[in-house]
Amino acid sequence: MPKYVIEREIPEAGKLTPEQLKAISQTSCGVLLKMGSEIQWVHSYVTDNKIYCVYNAPNEEMILEHAKQGGFPANSISKVSTIIDPVTAE
Repeated sequence: MPKYVIEREIPEAGKLTPEQLKAISQTSCGVLLKMGSEIQWVHSYVTDNKIYCVYNAPNEEMILEHAKQGGFPANSISKVSTIIDPVTAE
């Protein structure tokens, strides 16, 4: 299944409390449950003003639908073409 990186512009995301992050996560998981097993949230990175999310999904449209249903921005969606890590250098 294709992997995507979603950039969500959320001012002061890095200042969100653990409770706020939990609520956001619960909302996302609730939407994913309704959408079925074709879309999966892998993990997210929270920075000062953005959240970068990694998802597995069959297409970009499903990513956009998740954002719409959850009330999340999806400012940029990029399909991952390959993954590299330190093992790639060997």
